Amino acid sequence: MADELVQQVLALLAQPTLVGSHSCAEDASNATLTASGDIPSPTQGALATGLPTVLAPLLALIMWLPALPDWLKLLVVGGVVEACRRTLFVLYRRAASAFVITVTLDDDSECYNWMMVWLSKQPAWRTARELEISTRQFGLRGNATTVPGEQADANAFLDPQSRCLQYIPSASTSFILSYPAHGPWYSRRRISVTRLQRSMGGYYGGTVESLELRIFARSHAVLDRLLLEAKRAFLAEQNDHVSIFAAQNRDLWRRIASRPKRALDSIVLDPGIKDLLMNDAREFLKSRDWYNDRGIPFRRGYLLYGAPGCGKTSIIHSLAGELGLDVYMISLSRAGMDDTTLNELIGELPEKCIALMEDIDAAFVKSTAARDADDGAHDNVNSKTAGASNQNTIASRVSMSGLLNALDGVGAQEGRILFATTNHYDALDPALCRPGRMDVHIEFRLASQHQACELFKHFYAPRRKRTLDEASEQSDSGSNSDSASSSVSSLSFVQSEGSTRLTTEATDSLAKRFAESIPDREYSMASLQGYLMKYKNRPKAAVEDVVEWVEGQQASSPRPAKLESSTRVDARTV
Repeated sequence: MADELVQQVLALLAQPTLVGSHSCAEDASNATLTASGDIPSPTQGALATGLPTVLAPLLALIMWLPALPDWLKLLVVGGVVEACRRTLFVLYRRAASAFVITVTLDDDSECYNWMMVWLSKQPAWRTARELEISTRQFGLRGNATTVPGEQADANAFLDPQSRCLQYIPSASTSFILSYPAHGPWYSRRRISVTRLQRSMGGYYGGTVESLELRIFARSHAVLDRLLLEAKRAFLAEQNDHVSIFAAQNRDLWRRIASRPKRALDSIVLDPGIKDLLMNDAREFLKSRDWYNDRGIPFRRGYLLYGAPGCGKTSIIHSLAGELGLDVYMISLSRAGMDDTTLNELIGELPEKCIALMEDIDAAFVKSTAARDADDGAHDNVNSKTAGASNQNTIASRVSMSGLLNALDGVGAQEGRILFATTNHYDALDPALCRPGRMDVHIEFRLASQHQACELFKHFYAPRRKRTLDEASEQSDSGSNSDSASSSVSSLSFVQSEGSTRLTTEATDSLAKRFAESIPDREYSMASLQGYLMKYKNRPKAAVEDVVEWVEGQQASSPRPAKLESSTRVDARTV
């Protein structure tokens, strides 16, 4: 009985190797033992089973041995078949690896973002059959396909129901594309792309995405070309934007936003502050060898302090765009943040970036309040109050010593620029402000009349606009001095639609009147900007109504206390 079962199994295994279904059936029936009990010859066994001639005598010998019980024969035959299957699988994998390059890109890698932007421009990506459609952005700017016609109307954003529809291929869906898309057929390579998603366990949960690329090529030259092209496409897409990173669920840096660059001349500060910051930062980025030769850690820290709304965050945004650096936001009050997590995050910062800690004093104030609330909760019989205090203690567990070690400890990253902001300079620990941690201290004071005048000019001065043809010619010609000087003379002055047309002289006159009506060092730049926003196209009305606005502000709230000159540290560079 066992012999017949083994022979039937061998016959079934031989069916895929034989030609024609009828021949397979005949071979299966002929594979049984003869009536006389004779074992077929090895040649007959090989022909009947379709197995290699090397295995046929071995199987025939196993079936012929009378000392082996039937179950042992089945076990041996099954082991031989499984060994053959695994051997064939290994040979197949080796053969496939010789002609296929497999690449996996996780979403916490910059290469993943490069590839997503590059894929969004490929026809196969845009014509995928299984899609995810949403009105929200899929993370990175430029990595999804916008439904045609969604951006045709420039004023579509005025309608709250008119969010752009975007789509990307669904997860776990593979599609094939050719690379390069253009060129002779023999130079193209087939690439299989699959978006993968997997759930993360742990306290925070969440999902992790990755891209799997299978390139049908023997040389890595195709992969190298593809990565370089994807990087160039990403840089071209993000050229006029600043990338914002933040630490999320897994305590890893993740891109959360991409913001347009802000021109440095749009920031109105006291004279000298912008030049000081820009020149010092540029000099630092070019001085790596100088720092290494003298054994000084290659780090630079800036402490920006002063009243709220005076431009501390705005100047950081503008500097990031001018220097071409990404911004990494470090929130000391983030849930789950402690000394260990802070050290890991700062240690994983890239070499050239801006690390931003906003309101650095507030984190320790909240921490102290949370500890006080936690101490009081032990005496409170109300479990809800105790639970709330426990939640507060989770929010901030960063100690001062942990922060100091993270800034200039052994594991602190080099090559980064640290910006810290605070509204209460006197509340900071002197150890935090010392040179080596915060090298440059700059105070941002309330708006002066000079700043009010410059802000008014920036709002209402005629904008200079260059025609598209002139801009393209300048970029093609390399923007030499002769072409640059000739293009300046052809600039046209335009103003916003519906605004009062003003000459430069009229704008300067109105700006002077506006500044004279603003008390010196009593209002922040943010409050002045908020006032002018109500008169976007009415500069004369803004000047006429500013006195009434100032009187209303003084009547509704007391004047903010001016900062004493003895506590002022203007651009103190160590």
